[in-house]
Amino acid sequence: MDGRVAIVTGGSRGIGRAIALGYAEAGAAVVVASRSAEACQVVVDEIEATGGAALAVSTHVGRPEELRSLVDRTVERFGRLDILVNNAANPLGGPLRDMTPLAFEKAYATNVAGPVLLATAALPHLEASPCAAIVNVVSVGAFKGGAHLGLYCSTKAALANLTGVMAKEWGPLGIRVNALAPGPFETDMMAPTLGIPEFRAAIVESTIEKRIADPSEIVGSALLLVSDAGSYLQGSVLVVDGGTSA
Repeated sequence: MDGRVAIVTGGSRGIGRAIALGYAEAGAAVVVASRSAEACQVVVDEIEATGGAALAVSTHVGRPEELRSLVDRTVERFGRLDILVNNAANPLGGPLRDMTPLAFEKAYATNVAGPVLLATAALPHLEASPCAAIVNVVSVGAFKGGAHLGLYCSTKAALANLTGVMAKEWGPLGIRVNALAPGPFETDMMAPTLGIPEFRAAIVESTIEKRIADPSEIVGSALLLVSDAGSYLQGSVLVVDGGTSA
């Protein structure tokens, strides 16, 4: 990954942070984007402490005007853009009967429109890259919706579908587009559920591995999708769920 430049949205914590650190360890310069500038800077400091190159950019993915700025600042700092990881997400849940028009608007703005609009803003730079790749982070819930998670799961299903569309439209431009579908990981997003003993036990039991993964365990798969090791992967969804789906 030496010489490559990556943007990781939602990069200040959980799976996004793990991917940002993993890419930096592999030699890439990493732009860490999330709503909190301070949280992004913490990850940047971690990367720079080990000799890596990184930049913190406060970005709300649900606000289109901030996406162009993210791309522009990346290219201004590093001179190129090779990799985009669309990881930021709004985890809004609850019974469907309680969902409001505003809830739908916010969830789809961040989880669906945001990744597509960011990828579109990055497209000219990705076209110019000899090793361009996009990774959309979805969820195993995209393929089997869960009670009280219908809004979130439906946005991830939409993004999984759009991954194939991106691959068909942008693959001929030299851009590989794939998705990661994580299962249960120890993240802040999962903490409210995992903090309830009976829910945690049920989730553990649902996996073949009989455990919940550490965020660092996503890094190998995330590297595969953007490095030369995955050169023939296009339009795929890589499920990383400890066997939950199986």
